[in-house]
Amino acid sequence: MKTLSIIPLGETVTVVKLDGDGAVRRRIMDMGITKGVRLFVRKVAPLGDPIEITVRGYELSIRKADAEKILVELAE
Repeated sequence: MKTLSIIPLGETVTVVKLDGDGAVRRRIMDMGITKGVRLFVRKVAPLGDPIEITVRGYELSIRKADAEKILVELAE
């Protein structure tokens, strides 16, 4: 499995697992990122932080530190 932080631009992935402690994990889940949801990597800033993704029909910018806590696999 890979983390969301290393997924290249234009890829669609499925969330497999969320790592992190309670507060960080809860914040990620509050943004709509839960197990089984599909994410599309729309944009990546020049230095790689933040990452803009499409999740559940809306655009979301997420910090690279948070993206490293999201384990994903390529969508089929």
